[in-house]
Amino acid sequence: MKEKFRNKYRIPSARLQKWDYQWAAAYFITICTKDRLHYFGKIQNGTMILNEIGNIVMIEWMKTMEIRQDMNLELGEFVVMANHFHGILIIGDNEYNGRDAMHCVSTGTSSVIPKQFGPQRKNVSSVIRGFKSSVTKNARILNPYFAWQTRFHDHIIRDARSFENISNYIINNPGNWDKDQFKNN
Repeated sequence: MKEKFRNKYRIPSARLQKWDYQWAAAYFITICTKDRLHYFGKIQNGTMILNEIGNIVMIEWMKTMEIRQDMNLELGEFVVMANHFHGILIIGDNEYNGRDAMHCVSTGTSSVIPKQFGPQRKNVSSVIRGFKSSVTKNARILNPYFAWQTRFHDHIIRDARSFENISNYIINNPGNWDKDQFKNN
């Protein structure tokens, strides 16, 4: 349902409202291109064949840990598809998050503090914003019309079984392209 903010309709955030996205946890990320256009290459016989822009996406994602060393990031499985990207981003304990979210989930404590609105830095959104910006800057040299969908999807990975299932989903994504909900074109 759309809400009004300053007399304009806006789409409510899809983020979990009582979760601080700076917290140490594993996050499954999906980012689509605008209109799900196939900017990154093509899939042949269940294998993703990256073009130049697809290679830019892969390289920029692999730079994520190097660029943000202070966030104690780790990358899990990831895949660049023809028109979207899936990846696991793991935020470890660091000076910005001050709390082990996985411990909070596993012990079932209900002392989750609601987020306060503030600058989006040193969290999942800031990592994805930087990644999308770097890809866009470099991709537009090759194709001035390149664009991402404005938002991205995230899922907080809460246990080892879910982590394994999501990792397998990512690994097998090119082979399942014919059934992929993001195929579109």
